Amino acid sequence: MTENQINNVAGIVRVHGRNRPDHTALVLDDRRMSWSELLESSSRMAQALSDAGVGADDRVAFLDKNGIEHFEVFFGSAMLNAVAVDVNWRLAAPEVQYIVDDSEAKVLVVGPDFAPILDEIADQLPKVRKFVVIGGGHANHEAYEDWIARFEPEDPGIESGPDGTAFQLYSSGTTGRPKGVMLSNTNFFSLLPLAKDIWELDGDSINLTAMPLFHIGGGGWATAGMYEGCTSVIFRELDPAALIELIEKEGITHAFLVPAVLQFMLMVPGVEEADYSSLKVFVYGASPISEDVLAKCVEMFKPCKFWQAYGLTETTGAVVNLPPEDHDPTGPNKHRLRSCGVAGPGVELRIVGDDGESALPAGEVGEIWIRSPQVMKGYWNMPEETANSVTEDGWFKSGDAGYLDEDGYLFIHDRVKDMIVSGGENVYPAEVENVLMKHDAIADVAVIGVPHEKWGETAKAVVVVAEGASADEDTAADIIAYARTQLAVFKCPTSVDWVEALPRNPTGKILKKDLREPYWEGMDRRVG
Repeated sequence: MTENQINNVAGIVRVHGRNRPDHTALVLDDRRMSWSELLESSSRMAQALSDAGVGADDRVAFLDKNGIEHFEVFFGSAMLNAVAVDVNWRLAAPEVQYIVDDSEAKVLVVGPDFAPILDEIADQLPKVRKFVVIGGGHANHEAYEDWIARFEPEDPGIESGPDGTAFQLYSSGTTGRPKGVMLSNTNFFSLLPLAKDIWELDGDSINLTAMPLFHIGGGGWATAGMYEGCTSVIFRELDPAALIELIEKEGITHAFLVPAVLQFMLMVPGVEEADYSSLKVFVYGASPISEDVLAKCVEMFKPCKFWQAYGLTETTGAVVNLPPEDHDPTGPNKHRLRSCGVAGPGVELRIVGDDGESALPAGEVGEIWIRSPQVMKGYWNMPEETANSVTEDGWFKSGDAGYLDEDGYLFIHDRVKDMIVSGGENVYPAEVENVLMKHDAIADVAVIGVPHEKWGETAKAVVVVAEGASADEDTAADIIAYARTQLAVFKCPTSVDWVEALPRNPTGKILKKDLREPYWEGMDRRVG
């Protein structure tokens, strides 16, 4: 790597720590950290991790809400050519235990809010050599701050190559097991240099880091701004009213938010009176947005530019973008507001028919396949899953169904897989069904997504009741309560329906489409 070239994660903090040492890198409430301070703390982190036995290709797990410590662990790991694994803090303890153990993490850093989860699972994590608790006060484990303070701020100087893993993020499990998505430096740095051209991020930007950093939309967006050396303003936990105040207070210029957050912002009393003059670019995505909410946002925040981004964890985030000029709800191309845009630079799209091979012509619905340098290097320790998802010639099968129009705009129609998107979070029915089948009142169950005004869609359990159990409200409430002890709340069913038998095809596969149909009748798009 040349002195000022950035082509891996550690290069971000190394270059900016040297070239713009006094520029503010991170803001969290009243705390500010310059690039040189971030380089120093990340270097201490690298030394602390090395002392704990972390080396190249090892994993370091992190469980906390958005904070400065995420970036210290992220960059400190990268300085050793190790990989930070941010764990979804919304998960229940058994889910956290599975991910930390599956990643083979040698160190687990836990935020103060999640010490009870640590206490519940620590003895089930034999591969973890060191547990650390941010803020201290734990009887059995060292305080994060004391731990890194014991080490000198010396950069170990280890580099990561093009195929080195930059990120490992866990998706929900299509077959009941979460999958560790490995994103290489090539994946990530195929996109990052384009952020300046597409979203106008630069070194003077004030970038809102509000979405959870364990998501590609949160961690990826933050990294795109940091690649440019800008200031990232961290929002620990979303509060729409406080977010509106923060835009004016910090002079936010760029933000990525999911549609549900934009919708909640519009509901805040006095939203019309706030000062949004600093805003330049709003990017939204991760779940569909209603045309009404989008039109109101465009009017509320003008002249801020709006971009829609469509992508998946497996594609390192955005591969399709709807540009600002297509966000005019009264213009001649207003129909494009229902699309998610056109392929980004270096991205190929293909709509594939039921035979799993042939490309379909414009206007015909099929599975969306994506080929790009952004397509993941694979799933961690799951070669068969990787082979099933990425063809030999590099096409990733998205699991979404849609079509391309004559102008190359992509329209999402449905899902090939049964995935539910609730408030921007992916929910895979197989994972929920595996848990629910352990409940004594359930003989058989299918989980489907149904419309929800607030979250777009939520999970519904369609249950065949077990012999001797009652198909009533009390049983339904007990099923939902049980699910919440095993799964993150956003994955749990919000309602239960009872059936005599689940509809199945001749091979025994549950006909989810038939189950969903009554709830989505009359809607153009069968996703939330």
